[in-house]
Amino acid sequence: MTDDPIYVTRPLLPPLAEFIPYLERIWESRWLTNGGQFHVELEARLAAHLGVEHLALFTNGTIALVTALQALGVGGEVITTPYSFVATAHSLIWNNITPVFVDIDPVTCNMDPARIESAITPRTTAILPVHCYGGPCQVAEIREIADAHGLRVIYDAAHAFGVKFEGQSLLSHGDLAVLSFHATKAFHTFEGGAIVCPNSETKKRIDHLKNFGFVDEITVVEVGINGKMNEIQAAMGLLQLEYVDEAIRRRGTIDSIYRDALSGIRGLTMLPIDRKCEPNYSYFPIFVGPDFVESRDRLYERLRRAGIFGRRYFYPLISDMPMYRSLSSASPENLPRAREVANRVLCLPIYPDLTDSDAMRVVRAIRG
Repeated sequence: MTDDPIYVTRPLLPPLAEFIPYLERIWESRWLTNGGQFHVELEARLAAHLGVEHLALFTNGTIALVTALQALGVGGEVITTPYSFVATAHSLIWNNITPVFVDIDPVTCNMDPARIESAITPRTTAILPVHCYGGPCQVAEIREIADAHGLRVIYDAAHAFGVKFEGQSLLSHGDLAVLSFHATKAFHTFEGGAIVCPNSETKKRIDHLKNFGFVDEITVVEVGINGKMNEIQAAMGLLQLEYVDEAIRRRGTIDSIYRDALSGIRGLTMLPIDRKCEPNYSYFPIFVGPDFVESRDRLYERLRRAGIFGRRYFYPLISDMPMYRSLSSASPENLPRAREVANRVLCLPIYPDLTDSDAMRVVRAIRG
């Protein structure tokens, strides 16, 4: 057993000796960004690994979200979830779009499709759901609603790297799906992200948008942005791909340890296992109910004193933040289930080099 601090996540870092040859090749080529050899290779290998046809790499997931909305010409109002990282809603504001929040399913923590239609107005152009903790949204129901009302669907799939649903990539759902490759994710490129595209034409436009709108040295056809992934990020991604499957398996082992050891504790619940899904075990949230021996915040503070740094993820709700709380859809009466989940959630440490003994240390600390 170790008394070292345990954080909610730690980035997977391959051996430095394996990264050095990539750096040497970048140094020798003098090609640091703008679609270098590692960038091109990583796009192709990620598409194959994830089971998708087209994928455009980005410098981070937030810029990818902003660009995805721009690529589809989304404006007006977009229906989304208050239970997510702030980048989900921020990407809308950066496009001068009004977020319209709807409540979540308290079991899955994903957007509740039953709440969508009543939120649609003449200004609604799209739905922006989140595969929260990598768990699949109700994709068929959301697609049916979107088609009935002529709306676009863009999935914030920041947590969903490698997740399969009903035998196919979860990323194949929606008009676009956006990934994050931040250092805390199951797969990372230090910082990074990607947009999964349905066809080559859409990818071509997105590639223009992420490079200022350039199509050649002197021609600019879009009001684009600098969203390109550089060669060092891409090199890290190529090396990460060698380890990611084993890393996800290890996460699954830790998930099983927690489930077995924490099941049956009064007042604690966990996300259900979805038998239609092949997960990536990105997060392990527990939900602290009124029957537990102490409140969520007291448990959070007690774990911190024991050197275990969990995270109340996602708390507070996006809709409670100053730039959003004035929206009518942000009213507490509109989002009771999201608020209850946000007040109960605590994500436990889960990452590939977390040992079994440290996982049990977390369990013992929870049990008190």
